[in-house]
Amino acid sequence: MNISHINPSPMTPDGRRPMMIGQLLLEMGKLTSDQLERALALQQKSGMAFGEAAKKLGFVSESDIQRALAIQFEYSYLPRHEETFSRRLQAAYEPFSPQVEALRALRSQLALRWFNQGFKTLAVVAANPGDGCSDLAANLAVVFSQLGERTLLIDANLRTPEQRKIFKLQQPRGLSDVLIGRNDLSVVCRFDSLKNLSVLGAGTVPPNPQELLSRRGFAAILDKAREQYDVVIVDTPPAVVTSDAQAIAANCGGALLVSQRNLTRMADLANVRDQLLVCDVQIVAAIVKDS
Repeated sequence: MNISHINPSPMTPDGRRPMMIGQLLLEMGKLTSDQLERALALQQKSGMAFGEAAKKLGFVSESDIQRALAIQFEYSYLPRHEETFSRRLQAAYEPFSPQVEALRALRSQLALRWFNQGFKTLAVVAANPGDGCSDLAANLAVVFSQLGERTLLIDANLRTPEQRKIFKLQQPRGLSDVLIGRNDLSVVCRFDSLKNLSVLGAGTVPPNPQELLSRRGFAAILDKAREQYDVVIVDTPPAVVTSDAQAIAANCGGALLVSQRNLTRMADLANVRDQLLVCDVQIVAAIVKDS
């Protein structure tokens, strides 16, 4: 039975025909050629979707079908059994969970209020350690990349960087090394499994992070990033502990203010807000995380 002659998919805008679910499951190693033929026969006889036919025959699971659909629609996410990144990256491992659905809602708000207004850089700022700033920045970068936006995540927390752990970066060089001229932006990390996403790690932990981030070099890096990417998300150190976040946010122009329910003190949050406003930073949104 010739797969190409069964319910052919419509052309994509660039003239390509997306690969059919059966072909994808075959290439993924989830189906044998014989199982493919049997599932196609059941599909034709019953009129059900191919994935449902294959599942009814016990050849594939629902997660296999969802994975194939994600590939077909160019929606990048990872199977749960893979260990490519930390499990803190929920948007990559659990894209259909309520938590990630909330992230997509946040993405829509940020797009309307900020990125669709011509801005490209956004600092993610929290008051204290443990408020979830790094996790939110990482997952937000993933959902923007899943939208098809060329997305760069910069770890500007040069004191206690977290993105290296979250993405399991093998590249030891990063932002600090670019700032002192030791490396250029070729140290940006890209991933085959997460299309459209790039990450610039913090790099070597320096003795003078505030001075490095206050130099013109950081603004120049952001200028280059704006030329190459649609969305630039910048992770920052806790704003109550240091003044690094204010310097970073001032260069970005806008900030997403993050707090943790039952953990972040309102006085600390108000203090950070006031510091950002003094630096002429627009607070694009403020969110409260449950965990």
